Amino acid sequence: MTKVFSGVQEILVLALMMISVFALMYVEMDITYKIGIAVLAFTIIFLATLATQILRQQKEALKRARA
Repeated sequence: MTKVFSGVQEILVLALMMISVFALMYVEMDITYKIGIAVLAFTIIFLATLATQILRQQKEALKRARA
């Protein structure tokens, strides 16, 4: 199994998840704001994962092209 994120990215994603869970569970706000926060957090995590995978594939393709 390959590692998806580097150490710094893992910490940032975990911090984002913890902040969003805190905002969703413990902060008194309207449900639409809570849904927006959840969607925003999910989108950021998904895009970070996607970008990391695309960059890794580009590096591998570049490495194969040089070989």
